[in-house]
Amino acid sequence: MMAAEGDMWVAVTQRFARFHADLNPTAEQVEDAIGKAKRVGQALERAYGGEATDAPPVFAVGSWGKGTQVRSSTDIDIMVRFDASVFQRFHTYACNGQSALLQEIKERLETSYPQTRKRGDGQVVQIDFNSILVELVPVFPVGNGQFVMPDTNGGGTWKTVDPIAQINHIDTVDREHNGNVRALAKMIKRWKHEHSVDLKSYLIEFIVADFVQQCGWGKCNYFWYDWLMRDCFKFLRTRADGQVRLPGTSEIVPLGNEWVSKVDTAIGIAETACVYERLDLDLLAGMEWQKIFGPRIPMHVL
Repeated sequence: MMAAEGDMWVAVTQRFARFHADLNPTAEQVEDAIGKAKRVGQALERAYGGEATDAPPVFAVGSWGKGTQVRSSTDIDIMVRFDASVFQRFHTYACNGQSALLQEIKERLETSYPQTRKRGDGQVVQIDFNSILVELVPVFPVGNGQFVMPDTNGGGTWKTVDPIAQINHIDTVDREHNGNVRALAKMIKRWKHEHSVDLKSYLIEFIVADFVQQCGWGKCNYFWYDWLMRDCFKFLRTRADGQVRLPGTSEIVPLGNEWVSKVDTAIGIAETACVYERLDLDLLAGMEWQKIFGPRIPMHVL
């Protein structure tokens, strides 16, 4: 029989509430990142013959778009919508017009950012500010909320993406489950960073969304986060050698299994921590959680 909240596990709510709060970017960090992204968009409006507007054709994607970014974020991913005429100009290239597009964008940003290091490679143009790296992907609308974007690898291709569908999926599941998708995803990403886990952050986000929908108690509050975290790691373990199907495009991304030994270790530690939490051995529980998440999770909260 489960204990009522407050009878046992007296440290769990405080520990995980404080841990979650520590992972969230500050208001100043958000303002800095979003402000720089907006100004890059305005610079491109001017660079391509227009005037800078208050609403440049820029939107955040990746963790910033989904609200799963962990403090302190070293980069922000943005997409910039370009006119179809730009696509037509580079689509006609005999070889790797995608690379030429990225190089043109980088060169046109020189006027606004002559002293800022920039590079164009793979799928992005990077603008390296002192406080954060802006990674810019040029995109072209193709309807139904989808876009094509350049990929310079393998001689150059155009890839169809649906970032809005991905953002909406995380947002919907998060709202339906008491904000637990974003909170748990940030915590799991903290483990990924602490232990150099070979698993992409965006895949973690979708796996966590699957977990809260399937576990049966994904709407619980911080009081249950010791068990929720333990079971989230166990769910992640079941996805070894599986795949994630991305919302919108249904692109299938394999998960591999290189990370299995690290999640097995995390499961064992989390199980021990849960026992200590049940016995109200606050300090011992905190020591175990720090083996998973590092010093960002409080060792002692009572």
